[in-house]
Amino acid sequence: MRILCVGDVCGAVGCRALQKLLPALKRREGVDFTVVNGENAAEGNGLLPKSAEAIFAAGADVITGGNHTLRRREIYTLLDENPRLLRPDNIETDCGHGYVCVDCGYTSVAVVNLSGQVYLPDLHASNPFLAADAALERAKKDGARIVLLDFHAEATSEKRALGFDLDGRATAVFGTHTHVQTSDAQVLPGGTGYCTDLGMTGTVQSVLGVRADLVIDRMKRGAQNRFALAAGECALEGCLFECDAKTGRCLSARTIRVSESEGIGHRKE
Repeated sequence: MRILCVGDVCGAVGCRALQKLLPALKRREGVDFTVVNGENAAEGNGLLPKSAEAIFAAGADVITGGNHTLRRREIYTLLDENPRLLRPDNIETDCGHGYVCVDCGYTSVAVVNLSGQVYLPDLHASNPFLAADAALERAKKDGARIVLLDFHAEATSEKRALGFDLDGRATAVFGTHTHVQTSDAQVLPGGTGYCTDLGMTGTVQSVLGVRADLVIDRMKRGAQNRFALAAGECALEGCLFECDAKTGRCLSARTIRVSESEGIGHRKE
């Protein structure tokens, strides 16, 4: 089974790039299941119903969230109604859910969305390690053979630690949130696929999707300007995990980056 996990979609430009690039990428790679992080898919940040609709229309089976997911109240109803639209399972809220088990016919896939604690104090997230244990127990009871975990976290050490803690228990653990793709896609010793950060789906010439001049003004001069997403050529970044649908073990992990100009023929090994 081939599972594609796509990094944070940034704004309307990211949604358009996803719709342009994802269908062909899935065909080229023979993808069976797709998880896309959409917590920044609305203009500014957060997620709106139209953003979620665009991501699902592009080919996502499940959309995961993060620290901005609940900032737009317009998405609350959809979070409650659509089980495949997730927010972190370990944050304090009565809205939505952070776990789903999808019946794919020949196997079941559980997707878990968690938030880190390090450098993200405003979320008041509970211990992600204990939350992951509870989610894996739930997946086991649901009969899920494949378990995927999107860990939306800031610190690479926290991400790496959770990956090793779940090694041999989850099919794949992948990080989101920092918008910079890491080069450590691998299969851990116990058979769990891992990547510290998937990267982002957004404008290439930017600072994490935001106009560079606005970020520089704030960091260099202390400006209190409002961030705006950058325009220009976009790229889709993520990781492809190949796994055994019967055992749930990951067989290989490979980062993927496709830009609009290079097209689907480009592959990053």
